Amino acid sequence: MAGQNTAADARVGNHPFLRVVAALSTVAGWCSAGMIVLAVAITCQMIFVRFVLNGSTVWQTEMVVYLVVAATLIGLPYVQRLRGHVNVDLIPLALPPRGRRVLAVVTLSVSIAIIGVMLWYGYEYWHFAWDRGWRSDTVWGVRLWIPYLALPIGFGLLLLQLIADLVGVLTGTEAPFGLEDS
Repeated sequence: MAGQNTAADARVGNHPFLRVVAALSTVAGWCSAGMIVLAVAITCQMIFVRFVLNGSTVWQTEMVVYLVVAATLIGLPYVQRLRGHVNVDLIPLALPPRGRRVLAVVTLSVSIAIIGVMLWYGYEYWHFAWDRGWRSDTVWGVRLWIPYLALPIGFGLLLLQLIADLVGVLTGTEAPFGLEDS
């Protein structure tokens, strides 16, 4: 892999849209990290209640699952901003700068279309749960629209970050695939 990029943030320059999206993605990353910390704390509390107090737990397991899934979805834009997703850059490295830029625009456009579809269906699924009053079939009986809200939020923020990446490539603020021309 080229350059061994270690969490190189997407460049934003003085572009206000790119700055706002970068800030939103960073906040999403912090929220995601907070959810992971909370899930770990709840898991520790659950272990204490079960094995030290010899009590039963009602809500802890379900809450931990919802928190970890939400942290994954809401953390997507932050990971995209840091370029932390798996990247195979063999083809971009072999292309000249113009070809690399065209490939980046095509790749980002396809990604935007796919995430747009996922956002649509994620919103639809969340809306069904909210509109129909779905509840989990557990003792806790959580209203499912609450954990399902992570779907449209996570995909919506990822879509926004992908659009910002595309704008960054189109305006020249950011190099395609983070690879500078040599």
